[in-house]
Amino acid sequence: MNQKIQTVLFDLDGTLLDTAPDLANALNAVLRLNRQPALPFERIRPAVSHGGQALIELGFKLGPDHPGFAPLKKQLLDYYQSHIAEQTTLFPGMSEVLDSIEQRDVNWGVVTNKPAWLTEPLMDALDLTRRAATIVSGDTLDERKPHPAQLLHACKVVGSNPDSCLYIGDAQRDIEAGHNAGMSTLVAMFGYLLTEDEPETWGATALIQHPSDILNWIG
Repeated sequence: MNQKIQTVLFDLDGTLLDTAPDLANALNAVLRLNRQPALPFERIRPAVSHGGQALIELGFKLGPDHPGFAPLKKQLLDYYQSHIAEQTTLFPGMSEVLDSIEQRDVNWGVVTNKPAWLTEPLMDALDLTRRAATIVSGDTLDERKPHPAQLLHACKVVGSNPDSCLYIGDAQRDIEAGHNAGMSTLVAMFGYLLTEDEPETWGATALIQHPSDILNWIG
C-alpha cells in the first residue's frame, strides 16, 4: 500500500455490524403474521446484506413486481425499525479495531445502502454516531453502490483523498464501488456472503477473515 490510510470506511450490515439476528427476527415475524412458516436463521443470514427486497424474495418467493411485494416489505421494515438493535452488535473484535483506528489518528465512517431512517437510529443505539467521521446512507445521494458517488462524498466530508481511504464490505457492489472510487478495498469474509459468491474474483485488494486483519492494511 503506497499511501498511508487516513480514513477507513465500512459497509454497515455484515461488515461493521452483525445485524442478521434482528433482520431475521423481523422476517420471521412477518412470515408468521402472514401465516407462513418461519425460516431457520442459517437460511436468512446470507441474504441480509442485500436488504429488505432480498429478504421478502427469500421468505415469500415474490419479486418486486408482484402486487403483494410492497406491503410485505413495508411490514418487514416497520417491524425491523421497532426492534432495530435488540440483538445487533459489532462483529467480534470490531470494537478493538475501532479503538485502534482512533488511537492511530485515523478517522472512520460508514457508507451503506441502508436508508437513513434505519441507519441513524441503529448507529445511535450502539453509540457509534458520535465516533463516526461520516455516515452516508442509501438515500443521502441519488446514487447508491456500486456507483462510487457515496464513497466520494464520504471522502469529501472527512477531507481525505480517495487513494488514502480503505473501504471494507461483504458484497460485490461494495468492492466495485470502492474500486470505482479509486480506493483500496477489503472483503469482509466474516460477513453475509452467499454460497454462490466468488469474492476472489471481485478485484479487492485483499480478503480478510477477521476484523483484526483490517489493522494490517492501515500502515
